[in-house]
Amino acid sequence: MVVLRKLSENFVATKVDDEILIVDLDGGELFSLKGTARSVWEAIDGKRSEAEIAAQMAEQHEGDKQAIARDVAELIGQLEAASLVAHSGQ
Repeated sequence: MVVLRKLSENFVATKVDDEILIVDLDGGELFSLKGTARSVWEAIDGKRSEAEIAAQMAEQHEGDKQAIARDVAELIGQLEAASLVAHSGQ
């Protein structure tokens, strides 16, 4: 199974109130994750696939399942582009 994992050597993350701030150590980009985006980040544990995370978000948050899956894929794409997460075989 292909799972999603954080590339912890590439960032520093901290919780501030209801958001998670992530600094990309390579590019210096700052990510501020709140709400569903924060939930997605917290669900990336190296044990679940992108589809499993999207299904979990659909269960936790109201909304169209397909729209949630698209939003999760978009966020993960942005995190991958910044080398903060990667897909890997388990």
